[in-house]
Amino acid sequence: MALNLDTLGLSATVTASGISAPDYQTILSTITEYFQQIYGTDAYLEPDSKDGQMVSLVALAVHDANNTAIQVYNSFSPSSGMTDALTRNVKINGIARKAATNSTVDVTLTGTAGTTITNGSVKDANGVIWNLPASVTIDVGGSVTVTATCANSGAVAAVAGSITKINTPTRGWTAVSNASAATVGSAAETDAELRARQAQSVAIPALTPFDAVDGAIANVTGVTRHKLYENDTGSVDSNGIPAHSIAAIVDGGDATAIAQIIRGKKGQGVSTYGSTTVAVPDKYDNPHAISFSRSTNVPIFVAITLKVFTGYTTQIGEQIKQAIADYINSLTIGDDVLLSRIYSPANLGVVSGGNSKYYDINALAIGKSAGTVASSNVAIAFNESASCSTANIALTVTS
Repeated sequence: MALNLDTLGLSATVTASGISAPDYQTILSTITEYFQQIYGTDAYLEPDSKDGQMVSLVALAVHDANNTAIQVYNSFSPSSGMTDALTRNVKINGIARKAATNSTVDVTLTGTAGTTITNGSVKDANGVIWNLPASVTIDVGGSVTVTATCANSGAVAAVAGSITKINTPTRGWTAVSNASAATVGSAAETDAELRARQAQSVAIPALTPFDAVDGAIANVTGVTRHKLYENDTGSVDSNGIPAHSIAAIVDGGDATAIAQIIRGKKGQGVSTYGSTTVAVPDKYDNPHAISFSRSTNVPIFVAITLKVFTGYTTQIGEQIKQAIADYINSLTIGDDVLLSRIYSPANLGVVSGGNSKYYDINALAIGKSAGTVASSNVAIAFNESASCSTANIALTVTS
């Protein structure tokens, strides 16, 4: 008899519920049955026989082809596509996967009004070079704020006030400073991060200007995280945002590009609020002052006391510190650090039977300094962001 795999139910099929295919064992059993119909039920098809191995190879080939068809089918959706397929999918939303970025920092250049600095650069206290935009002109007020990009790739840090050296002397340019710390570079965007941004990007052409501004800021090259606030009332709100204003808190990205996006997307008559102000022109070249803020970093300190049991090691203690630090660093701009939430990462795999069986948490305290830790939440302002390193976590062990 002539065999047609499409009639055997061995191929991948697409229905209203999606794509599906039989598992390998089902495919092997079906092909084995038809082989025995052709050559007799006494045909020996155990794994140690040549015929058995051939049937297994055919079944595996069908199974591999089905898996390939499923992967191709899934690659057409942003929710299930991976790597290159996901990169291709999001182009329909007008966005692209963010590549690895260099660190950036907003610097204020001071000098004679009208001075143009071409291909300029500055140095920080460690001698690291930060490149300015190709051409910068000092404003009539004698200063201009621009975004400098680190010449070295990777997570290069620069604290506030550390960039004070002019690397390319130019007549009329007298000083440089950075009022805020640099936003460190990031690795290439992961699939999960790109999926989240793709979902957000559909709001760019939305009817609500707030959503449009928020989605557009998220897609500025170099932006690592952001948060947008709106005060649509007639008076100053609890965050200090003026009436009928928006306040964008943005980490990473070029200051001018961010200001241009806010200018182009915000509603008419809506003012902007923030600590960084950039003048951007409209279509008639009239300058408009657009303000936004970089988030202020708030280091979080943790004190944790453990009662340990047999099997506890110092490595487990380091895992606890890293888990706590990773959780705090994952918080978004303006998120308070809640004491109760710290217990979850501190209890390593308590549900899945992880290393938490080797200890019990006797005490846990958090604060903005090592000397002020307490068993209470840490409030974070709307324009601040919490951070934590394992060096800020004091772990005490008792038996």
